[in-house]
Amino acid sequence: MLKALHHAAIICSDYQRSKLFYTDILGLEVLAENYRAARNSWKLDLLLPNGGQVELFSFPEAPARPSYPEAQGLRHLAFVVDSVDDVKAQLEVRGVAVEPVRVDEYTGKRFTFFSDPDGLPLELYEQ
Repeated sequence: MLKALHHAAIICSDYQRSKLFYTDILGLEVLAENYRAARNSWKLDLLLPNGGQVELFSFPEAPARPSYPEAQGLRHLAFVVDSVDDVKAQLEVRGVAVEPVRVDEYTGKRFTFFSDPDGLPLELYEQ
């Protein structure tokens, strides 16, 4: 029935700041960028190398996330990487705070967390 995750949608508080974070720091490719005048909202479609996508939205006066990270709804967004250490180092050089690397107790895989400009928890998960 379900085959893959097509996209994850994120609502940001500062569109330009988040756009730079996801494109310049994380390196996602811009597929499309549209301003929706009727909603006073931007929609940015971003591409991951495997075809997955992240949709970045702006909405005027969107409420902040109620708590970190245990609010109902999406807990975090995880990205597959070849080397957690390499990507962690690349992010830190660009000024992104990244948590210490941990090991998943069930899979034995290495992972770590960092946050986007709005505090959305993002995960690096080693393949």
